[in-house]
Amino acid sequence: MQEQSTIRLFKRGPSAEVRLAVFVALAIVLLVVDARSKMLEPARQAISVVVYPFQRVAMAPGDLAAYLSSWTDSAAVVRSEKEALQRQRVELAQLSTHAAQLSAENEQLRRLLQVADTVTQPSVAVEVFYEPPNAFNRRLVFNKGSTHGIRAGMPVIDDGGVVGQVVRVTPYTSEAALITDDKVSIPVQVLRNGLRLIAFGGAVGSKVEARYLTSDVDLEVGDTLITSGIGGLFPAGLPVARIDSVERDSSTGFAVAVGSPLSFPERYRHFLILLVPEPVLNVDDEDMTNEQ
Repeated sequence: MQEQSTIRLFKRGPSAEVRLAVFVALAIVLLVVDARSKMLEPARQAISVVVYPFQRVAMAPGDLAAYLSSWTDSAAVVRSEKEALQRQRVELAQLSTHAAQLSAENEQLRRLLQVADTVTQPSVAVEVFYEPPNAFNRRLVFNKGSTHGIRAGMPVIDDGGVVGQVVRVTPYTSEAALITDDKVSIPVQVLRNGLRLIAFGGAVGSKVEARYLTSDVDLEVGDTLITSGIGGLFPAGLPVARIDSVERDSSTGFAVAVGSPLSFPERYRHFLILLVPEPVLNVDDEDMTNEQ
């Protein structure tokens, strides 16, 4: 009679401690062999070739994130450099314009200094503070006033000629009406023949007019008008305007001459105000004033 054998449901092998000891020993042996010889180099190469695709797949998300981050950073850097170049271009353009403006102002100031040397009256150099926004009056406001000796009635000139006349003064500012303003009239004379006239402002197109002339007046296109010195406010010999046209009306017997100012108030910022003394009335004039 056969002995009954016990049915084994699970195959039992070495314990975990034994297997751990075997693997540790194997690892130590491989470390020693690898350190002392190159016998395992072909195996390492073959394993690295087999494992490489899996390494790439594992590293793909990180590489993609790094690429996107670098692309975004590069785009931001390019954008910032472009903006910096644009700002630099604008700044250079502003510097160039400012340098050209300073050069033009220096040239005009040199001409004003030459004019100041030629006139006998003392003068004050002024700069345009602002221009009143009035379409009907042609005025300029300067940055100096009565504290610098400026009074109403004093003439304003540039290197071209008479610019206008001071009409209002505060301690630190002064307002001048240009010779094309309808409130200004200047005693002038024709440089060619000495004919005395009165130049009025208020003509159309920033012109001056010589009115109330006889039709046979000796006045031609191209004649230069200069201050006559009559009245004492405007010194004699300052250029005022050049005649552009002379309109003669034979039916009325009168003529009107229209001229262009020789000064350039719309171009420059610096001008000279002549500190002319107040006109002094003689005895006869004072007596007539008192009788009136």
